[in-house]
Amino acid sequence: MAKQIKARIIESLRLTLGYHKLLLSAEGITQLARPGQFINIKVCQDYEPLLRRPFSIHRIKDAYLEIIFKIVGKATELLSKKDQGDYLDIIGPLGKGFWIFDSSAWVPILVGGGIGIAPLLFLGEYLKHLGFLSIVLIGAKKKDEILAEEDFRRIGCKVKVSTEDGSRGFKGKVTDLLIKVLKKGSFPKEAIIYACGPRRMLEEINLISKRYRVSAQVSLEEHMACGIGACFGCVVNTRDGYKRVCKDGPVFNIDEIVWNNL
Repeated sequence: MAKQIKARIIESLRLTLGYHKLLLSAEGITQLARPGQFINIKVCQDYEPLLRRPFSIHRIKDAYLEIIFKIVGKATELLSKKDQGDYLDIIGPLGKGFWIFDSSAWVPILVGGGIGIAPLLFLGEYLKHLGFLSIVLIGAKKKDEILAEEDFRRIGCKVKVSTEDGSRGFKGKVTDLLIKVLKKGSFPKEAIIYACGPRRMLEEINLISKRYRVSAQVSLEEHMACGIGACFGCVVNTRDGYKRVCKDGPVFNIDEIVWNNL
């Protein structure tokens, strides 16, 4: 059950190349949240921007909630200028998150492209708590845009990085790195992919998951208006008809979605 609260900003931190992080005191939401869910934030009291903005839950620790985002427009620019001690009107947790197989016979592979890494740290910490050792693949265009690498390492994940310009780690797309990892075939157990990133990346992962017969769940990045399923502004085509990303997702089994490359 989602709650609407006033969340106090504990820390506002500028990251690298237009990325920002907020740490919020959000007791009441943190106890309910699961990996893959999101919150909706009212950025300001003015009429513009009018609509709330959705943000994946990046991390939770006790009563504190963390989000990271890329500054891409007026709303995110305003949010990045909020100060420590300010309050934000937030609603959450919203949507359906990742689901975990109730078996130790799986190796989770977390694949994040760009800001798509945002919901995967919460998932990685949750999986660690359950006893899973995750492989994390982080993709970026260049080394200055790599996000959360050390956070994943600190929780014991096996981290591999790819950059499209070759400035750090594997040279190429994170999907190319995923193929390399799956081709290696050194898993003592079955693998499952958890992914978030640009639509094109997820379309490629759809093909990869079929080629290597690997299960996959994807968190979709869609423009949302209401965030609670009322406006039908974020529908996605599935095998069972159109579904709302904010209400029926944002996490879907990859086989549910009708992809452009089918």
